[in-house]
Amino acid sequence: RVLNTNIEGRHKVPFAITAIRGIGRRFANIICKKAEIDPNKRAGELGPDEIEKIVTVISRPLQFIPPWMVNRTKDIKDGKTTHVVANGLDSKLRDSLERLWKIKAHRGLRHGWGLRVRGQKTCTTGRKGRTVGVARKKGQ
Repeated sequence: RVLNTNIEGRHKVPFAITAIRGIGRRFANIICKKAEIDPNKRAGELGPDEIEKIVTVISRPLQFIPPWMVNRTKDIKDGKTTHVVANGLDSKLRDSLERLWKIKAHRGLRHGWGLRVRGQKTCTTGRKGRTVGVARKKGQ
């Protein structure tokens, strides 16, 4: 269990730590390199000291990776560049969407209405369970 997330012990380490929200495959590979852990090792075989190394790399990523690679550059509220993972990611995402909704930004309104945000077409796709097609008359 790392950062309040259960990690599958059967998977190899880089793939197993992608179960933590906010960590993708690329970042997981870098974590393994910087923590000096063999990427072919299974997650169940890790010792407590190796898990501690992984946690330190995740908690302080700017010491190990360039700032353009983190998922929260120049945060709106505090102006800091951080990499947000696990429960912090959910709260940061919710806060930023609430801010967009409050200032009535187009992006925030579309998020609130549950519509496509990035300019995709919405005429025929993404109807999410609404009836599609023409209603036929009875008896045909």
